[in-house]
Amino acid sequence: MELIRKYFPALSGKQLTQFASLLELYPEWNSRINIISRKDIEHLEERHILHSLSPAKFIQFTPGTWIMDAGTGGGLPGIPLAILFPDSEFVLVDSIGKKIHVADSIINELGLINARAVNCRYENLKQPYDFILGRAVTGIDGFSSGLKKLIRKKGNNSLENGFLYLKGGDFEEDLKNIPAKWNIYALSEYFNEAYFETKKLLHLYDFNKCC
Repeated sequence: MELIRKYFPALSGKQLTQFASLLELYPEWNSRINIISRKDIEHLEERHILHSLSPAKFIQFTPGTWIMDAGTGGGLPGIPLAILFPDSEFVLVDSIGKKIHVADSIINELGLINARAVNCRYENLKQPYDFILGRAVTGIDGFSSGLKKLIRKKGNNSLENGFLYLKGGDFEEDLKNIPAKWNIYALSEYFNEAYFETKKLLHLYDFNKCC
């Protein structure tokens, strides 16, 4: 857990134990159900766990914040963030049952009481959220247009309620036709590893002018 400890030195003993378990559980589950590429599982801590935790460099979710992880797959980025923010609520959503089975099993094995996995299409949900997470699940335009109705108008965090989208490369062109405000943050400013050189976090918010 060298990288997790390096970038998040204030973790509690319980959180360290949960992250240590997480690094064992994903390879175990991945040997049965392919949720991470066989080649990439060797870089689990850096490319999946640490990448999932990167929003925490920009926002510290206040207690009671509700977050949806849309298209979570096997639970990333939702599960690592649920470990990091035990006083916030995480709902992990995916339409593929076997992936949600993995996420739900890992949540239970870690004893996370602030996270739950839901097998459905995220567009069918009605509960409002403060933030909706995405990790390169689909095009930004389609992703945000189908879910913007679920974003609560008012929030209690340092960033305005909206979308937190993790993606590599340049995607300013994708934002031209989205009637909302946005900020793009380079993860390379916070993580030294080469993997993060092209990785970015998009904060998409304020759809009032289009809704």
